[in-house]
Amino acid sequence: MKKFLVVVAGLLLLVLIFFGSVYRDVNKEYLRIHIRANSNTPVDQNVKYEIKDSVVEFLTPFVASCNSFEEVKECMASNLENIDRVANEILIKRGFLYRAKSKLAEEEFPTRDYNGFVLEAGYYDAIIVELGSAKGDNWWCVVYPPLCFTSTTSGSNVVYRSRIIDMINNSFNKK
Repeated sequence: MKKFLVVVAGLLLLVLIFFGSVYRDVNKEYLRIHIRANSNTPVDQNVKYEIKDSVVEFLTPFVASCNSFEEVKECMASNLENIDRVANEILIKRGFLYRAKSKLAEEEFPTRDYNGFVLEAGYYDAIIVELGSAKGDNWWCVVYPPLCFTSTTSGSNVVYRSRIIDMINNSFNKK
């Protein structure tokens, strides 16, 4: 009987470990973007930032017109080919032989502080843009709510904006 209980307890523990590792709490309120460079060479890193700027510029009017997470996720899913087109135009113009491929997927992200707004580590739905072999350093941000609006290609002096915070500030300024 003792052997039976040990075996059952062991099996129960294995089942709990298995389901614990399979289950992931996906943060359903945010859509992130992740752009993976082909490599860590300076030229691949520079083109990654150029593509980041163009993709964010392309996505901005779409994101601005969406009013919910589901709406923005549907909009992004229907624009994956256009995201590839934007990135590939730059790659072709700059003479790169590799291309971009975009997809929507769940991805794990570390904790990140966006100028006082902290997103905890965890799994998030994300637009993933892979450049070539996608083995280089990457850039990531939040598409919804929009926090990725930048004006530089180097990644420094980044200014993050939130549509939600802008709406709150505008409501106070009207009084």
